Amino acid sequence: MNYASKNSIIGKIAVFAAVVALAATITWNRANAADATLLPDPAVDAPHTAAGDQTAVFSGGCFWGIQAVFQHVKGVKNATSGYSGGPASAAEYELVSTGTTGHAESVQVIYDPAQVSYGQLLKVFFSVAHDPTQLNRQGPDSGSQYRSAIFYTNDEQKRIADAYLSQLRLAKSFPRPIVTQVTALKAFYPAEAYHQNYATLHPDDPYIERNDAPKVEHLRDQLPDLYKK
Repeated sequence: MNYASKNSIIGKIAVFAAVVALAATITWNRANAADATLLPDPAVDAPHTAAGDQTAVFSGGCFWGIQAVFQHVKGVKNATSGYSGGPASAAEYELVSTGTTGHAESVQVIYDPAQVSYGQLLKVFFSVAHDPTQLNRQGPDSGSQYRSAIFYTNDEQKRIADAYLSQLRLAKSFPRPIVTQVTALKAFYPAEAYHQNYATLHPDDPYIERNDAPKVEHLRDQLPDLYKK
């Protein structure tokens, strides 16, 4: 094969890849602009209790949007962007971004169980925070670091998460199979400072406007009883 022919083929492949990426982004933007999926309350849940603050960890695409959503949930005291699933030595953005560390971009949620239950957090996670049917990607972002995952911190959380996933699957709540992983939390590592509160600090960032701001709007519109300003 001569040099010109090889360059022509490479150019066609690059164009095709760009078209596929653009189509995926357009599809995501259209879905994000539409109403979020309104889901049933969990049939199995933890009781509201004044036992003290509890911790939940979720992964569902870029942590900017997940953090922004949970910062607006009543009863949530703090939401921190970070990494879960891989070793401490690889818990830094440049390494996680390679998709080879085992880490997922995650958000640690500290919440008051007297105000919001674990099951209600799951409802937010599946309804408005992300699309649980996308495998190793979320909208324009792709790679295992963007996978949908619930990192449970105790047996009760695992029981509630498994039950809710079964409930959603039986109800055929989504048009495609749910691919969310349910796995034990080994550790959570906070992300670099410049990732924290990114959506709040950079509301005019086109990525935030297109991908994350609509999630918070859906939370406000679809789950007003759980929304806080």
